[in-house]
Amino acid sequence: MKIYAILGLLIFTNLSVFAQERFELDEKAEKEINKIISELTLVEKVGQTCQITLDALLARDESGELLEPIQFDPEKFNIALCEYRVGSILNVSSHTLTMDEWNNILPKVNNAFLNKKINVPIIYGIDAIHGVNYTVGATLFPQEIGLAATWNNDLSYEFGEITAYEMRKTGLRWNFSPVLDLARQPLWSRYFETLGEDPYLAGELGESIVMGYQGSKYSYLDDFHVASCLKHFVGYSMPQSGRDRTPAWIPQKFMTELYLPPFKKSIDAGAMTLMINSGDVNGIPGHANKALLTDLLKDEWGFKGFTVSDWEDFIMLQTVHNVAADQREAIAMAINAGVDMSMVPYNPQYKEYCETLLKCVEEGDVSMERLEDAVRRILRVKMAIGLYDKKSYKKTDYPDFASEAFKNSALQSAQESITLLKNEDDLLPLKKSTKVLVAGPTGNNLTFINGAWTHTWQGVDESYNTENCETIYSAIAKKVGAENCQYAQGANLVLKGGWETSTLVDSSDFKSKAANSDVIVLCVGELPSTEKPGDIRSLDLLDAQMDLAKMAYRTGKPVVLVLVEARPRVIHDIVGDANAVFQTYLPGDYGGTALADLMFGDVNPSGKLPYSYPKYPGVVEFYDRPKSVDRSGKSNEFDAFEPEWEFGFGLSYTDFEYSNLSIDKSKMSRTDSIQVTVDVKNVGDREGKEVVQLYISDLKASIVPAGKRLRGYSKIDLKPSETETVAFTIHTDDLQFSDAQGNWILENGEFQVEISGENVNFELN
Repeated sequence: MKIYAILGLLIFTNLSVFAQERFELDEKAEKEINKIISELTLVEKVGQTCQITLDALLARDESGELLEPIQFDPEKFNIALCEYRVGSILNVSSHTLTMDEWNNILPKVNNAFLNKKINVPIIYGIDAIHGVNYTVGATLFPQEIGLAATWNNDLSYEFGEITAYEMRKTGLRWNFSPVLDLARQPLWSRYFETLGEDPYLAGELGESIVMGYQGSKYSYLDDFHVASCLKHFVGYSMPQSGRDRTPAWIPQKFMTELYLPPFKKSIDAGAMTLMINSGDVNGIPGHANKALLTDLLKDEWGFKGFTVSDWEDFIMLQTVHNVAADQREAIAMAINAGVDMSMVPYNPQYKEYCETLLKCVEEGDVSMERLEDAVRRILRVKMAIGLYDKKSYKKTDYPDFASEAFKNSALQSAQESITLLKNEDDLLPLKKSTKVLVAGPTGNNLTFINGAWTHTWQGVDESYNTENCETIYSAIAKKVGAENCQYAQGANLVLKGGWETSTLVDSSDFKSKAANSDVIVLCVGELPSTEKPGDIRSLDLLDAQMDLAKMAYRTGKPVVLVLVEARPRVIHDIVGDANAVFQTYLPGDYGGTALADLMFGDVNPSGKLPYSYPKYPGVVEFYDRPKSVDRSGKSNEFDAFEPEWEFGFGLSYTDFEYSNLSIDKSKMSRTDSIQVTVDVKNVGDREGKEVVQLYISDLKASIVPAGKRLRGYSKIDLKPSETETVAFTIHTDDLQFSDAQGNWILENGEFQVEISGENVNFELN
């Protein structure tokens, strides 16, 4: 959605991106970078390509435990930065850090350059993926999948801008975000880190996040923005097994149409860095794929920033993927393919990496030209983010850190993300005089509504939870009064042998409290987890939680089913008897408050699913399926497509009526565009927000066409009886598709525009 004009009630939404500006420095800067490179030793050039984790530099006690609060080991620090000339550091240690700890660590890193102990400044990266989740007190937003459910570009931009601001107060300037992988394998443990299943939605929201991180001056950051890092190029999210970092098989057509466009859009918008897919696609590891990393990304797309590996991925070319005989071959393979920086990341492996790459260059396995290209790209980013400015920032320069305004933005994001999926007989909104039992394992703990990448890697340690934030239970208790709200766990969620498991607990407590309540709010879901620890064996919600839901139904009390989950868990057997269903995704620190606001009608739900919610564990379907997927062998009709809820679905407490869908012409030339308008009226008695979604279908094509494709959306706010006319512009780019070889094709023929069940056809000729 790009609003380029507002005339009365007519909102114009352009489907093509506005003016784009790739990351690129001017000629003067490039000359300065070349001069710097000419003065660097080979050791210094090699060191620029090496990234190590903070742990490799920290002091430990006699038993090997890290000192608390953390502090640098002077010897480790000097060896890494001054002897091996390592150019990048990442990460926290085992848990989130206080502002004082950051303000102790980062100046020492910067001073190594400012005091001329090293000739090139250090770039420090962090995973701030739903706010600055590794800084105590920072503002935590919904995880990306929840942000996608807002369908709100402005909120995505705000999220990026606030996160960048709070990073800069910490002293950090490089964020490993956003994730632009597509959510097309619901078993995958990092599903919640994506922006949904659709490349258009992910591309629009991803671009907004990048712009929020980096600001409007793409080539040079001001003091309030940070460099983005697009993850994970490309195809990482589609492992055939469903397990993290396992092979994907993606035809070139789908790579071109689905997986590449979100990355291309954010690169065109100025993204400075990019992280590589840890897995392999079609038998080629991401870190060895020269066709993608060099030929496409750098040569064809003109990407001027640098690429960085993920954790130990150079090593895994030898130890996991088995495409390299030893580390020397692995390092040469990855650097020559186009990876510019290796996240090594430990001590002493970084020494081995630097020494081995040095030999590779000296003995011709890696050319000096290729090494200097990598260094040039890294220096380009370091210069652009101000590391050469030789100034430090005072923490007093950022007074809005964790401000009420920032918290309200996170709250609004959670409110607009949480999606109402069922509301039988208008049970909701509840009255504030209602006696409520909040039950279930996810109902009274912030770790569940935040998920992984929150204070710790897996996000399960409650001791670091943000102070003064509400759980679902405590937020509802505030609405109805403590005397009218009870909590019963009912079932637990624990790890057993490394796998999530659940058992019923204290059923008598649950039953007795249910008997004294008017409504049961049943909160189910899964343990926080990500990457390999987040692998699961089935999409089914764990049995004990299903049994708890059935126990709740047997009480005869109305049940509001609340899903707190990183990926859509199959719940079909308990959907029918639920009176209402909310999907909260992972709504962040203010998710409990947001859910209570929605449940009691203080805010009208407006979230829409960013993915197709599966009904059965063995059937994975997408909204853009070809017609053959709809064909049923039972009825012989085209009615087989059967998710629990469709992509783009979400209920409101009001109703919206669509009418007068029209186009300004019925025939379109290849140099032309078409204007589409539709009237949307709020016919209910509450103010509400609606996401107007435009889909286009290619009715006949030389290759089996998608059933429909999202090509525009606009989130509007209407008062009761208010009408707005929303306009979209269709360009020929919106009608293209890929052939089997990955080439974009535009064919003449008939196309259909659909908005909320209304449709109109036009011809391209």
